Amino acid sequence: MILVLRNLQRAVPLRRARLRKKVQADLKAGKIPQPDFPDEYNLGDIFLGVEYIFQHCKENEDYYDILTVTATHGLCHLLGFTHSMEAEWQKRYQKEKQVLEELSRHTGTRFPPLSRGLF
Repeated sequence: MILVLRNLQRAVPLRRARLRKKVQADLKAGKIPQPDFPDEYNLGDIFLGVEYIFQHCKENEDYYDILTVTATHGLCHLLGFTHSMEAEWQKRYQKEKQVLEELSRHTGTRFPPLSRGLF
């Protein structure tokens, strides 16, 4: 799977190499299913509200860790996991948690799921 990162905003500094390293580790940790056909390689796009995320980071939070968790959340959506109803949220939360726990083991950084406590 190929990961393409583009930064179309200029309000907040974003080091793509740092984010790419974390998200690629995330992709490996999550054991993303391999496509059967070349057309299936493009799962879709994930747009991150970088400026919003930056502004809402707490003092003790690492900006790139929050971007990684948000990208993982988006990736779960691209894989078909939703959270509009509690039963869907439970499945989606478990998948996001599983991926982030594996990523935490690889990086030594604790990544709590984005949608914890939604229902």
